[in-house]
Amino acid sequence: MIPRTRLPDGETVPALGQGTWMMAEELDDREAELAALRRGLDLGMTLIDTAEMYGEGAAEELVAEAIADRRDEVFLVSKAYPWHGSARELPLACARSLKRLGTDRIDLYLLHWRGKVPLAETIAAMEKLRDQGHIRHWGVSNFSIADMEELMQAGGWRCAANQILYNMTRRGPEWDLLPWLDRGGIPAMAYSPVEQGRLASHPQLVRMGAELGLSAAQLALAWVLNRPGMIAIPKAGRVEHVEQNQRAVALGLPRDVVLELDDLFALPPGPRPLEMI
Repeated sequence: MIPRTRLPDGETVPALGQGTWMMAEELDDREAELAALRRGLDLGMTLIDTAEMYGEGAAEELVAEAIADRRDEVFLVSKAYPWHGSARELPLACARSLKRLGTDRIDLYLLHWRGKVPLAETIAAMEKLRDQGHIRHWGVSNFSIADMEELMQAGGWRCAANQILYNMTRRGPEWDLLPWLDRGGIPAMAYSPVEQGRLASHPQLVRMGAELGLSAAQLALAWVLNRPGMIAIPKAGRVEHVEQNQRAVALGLPRDVVLELDDLFALPPGPRPLEMI
């Protein structure tokens, strides 16, 4: 069973979802990607993350096909380009995403990263979309602690999530951003939790995973999910990969394994700028 993470308003969502970055880019992969997304829904991974940036809308269209007869099962997340964060552009971007997704609502709509549009203007535009029923929640992505503080000062108290780069090799947010989000009851969504697959071949992780009957990728994902209040959105373009991700949820990491991983992938010596890829 997939554990659930609480949003600020009390609604809960699966702690393990499905990402779609770099999907819908090769026609030959389409059927396998559709099958993977649908299998993920079968396994309870009903949070699906996408963005207008991914394939310039092609990933949203892939998601639409995958969930066509199962929309009410899905907690659907999409993201807008920062230059679409204005009062004029955000409603247009949202409408285009809704059309590509084949739905009348986005469950969580994120500003993809910080841009030049004043945050107060973006907040007002998000709130208007919410009032109109086009989105149910809104949030941000790639926002540092300074960005989050400015967001709150601008009236962004209804921010429902911050999607950030976080994995064993990107632990900087543990110094400041993650504790700040925890205090505010705002969940973090970890993109690239397996470092775009690079951790899957890490020699020490391969060794440790084998001792636990897991792959290195499963161990890396279990490490991310071991943090309370975290949502992970790994991309999986094959059914077998989705099933492996789901099995990582069931692993309760023993304390000695956690300590060994903490030594292997040490916390940086102090806060650092939020990383993005």
